[in-house]
Amino acid sequence: MTYSYTQIRQYLSCPRRYKHRYLDGWKEKDTRAAMLFGRVFEQAVAAYFQRRDAAAVLYREWSAHQGSGLHFSERDSWDRMLQSGVQLLDRFAQDDRVRVRQPGRNLQIQFTKPLAGQNDFVAYVDAIGELDGTRCLLEWKTTASRYPDEPTGLLALDPQLVCYSWVTGIAEAAQVVFVRKRLVEIQYFRTVISNEQREEFSHLVQDSIQRIESAEFLPHSGIRFPQNPCTSCPYIGLCLGRQDLTEAALVRRPGADDLGWLDELTY
Repeated sequence: MTYSYTQIRQYLSCPRRYKHRYLDGWKEKDTRAAMLFGRVFEQAVAAYFQRRDAAAVLYREWSAHQGSGLHFSERDSWDRMLQSGVQLLDRFAQDDRVRVRQPGRNLQIQFTKPLAGQNDFVAYVDAIGELDGTRCLLEWKTTASRYPDEPTGLLALDPQLVCYSWVTGIAEAAQVVFVRKRLVEIQYFRTVISNEQREEFSHLVQDSIQRIESAEFLPHSGIRFPQNPCTSCPYIGLCLGRQDLTEAALVRRPGADDLGWLDELTY
């Protein structure tokens, strides 16, 4: 079986949520504007390195979602997000701190790592390039608020960067954060992932896979004030038996009914 960072993260956050998504076939609806804009913006960044008109790519791809019933935050709208995206692309070009040579090979790269038991692990790295002249893994992020830059070294704890370093064997990693606020900003973070961190992540992956294959899908309830992850979980309708909440947030993949036999493994 093929596993990914998203699968492992989902399982660690709530095994029952993993079951809903990967075994029962439920999938979150793509209605969050911020999530879809992030995907579109990554295409525009790729166009920039491919020496195409990045702003035109952003407009074309984002236009495909105009009027499609997206859910925007109070401060966002389709037009505002487009405007901030164009400004961020201009700022990125002016900064000129990132290089990606041979973009056809070094953008959106798929890495596959064999695991025990005829399993493997797949990861898609945004880019391999240079930040301020240092070769590193590159990850793009779009957000409406600044990422914290204190305490120093915080980025080294990012589990997704640790995952990418483990899969690729590249210790140097960087995160380029495109901040969509009224006065746009780009943050550049760089870190080094240690061999110890990569080994720990390897053990975490193997342990999680063993639990998944043993059908350990106990729920991790988040009902604690003030931080309550259950309230923002798209699968809460399934856990509460609320059809209205389920239909509002989820769709079931075609053929998922054929996976019903897997439910028997969890009891």
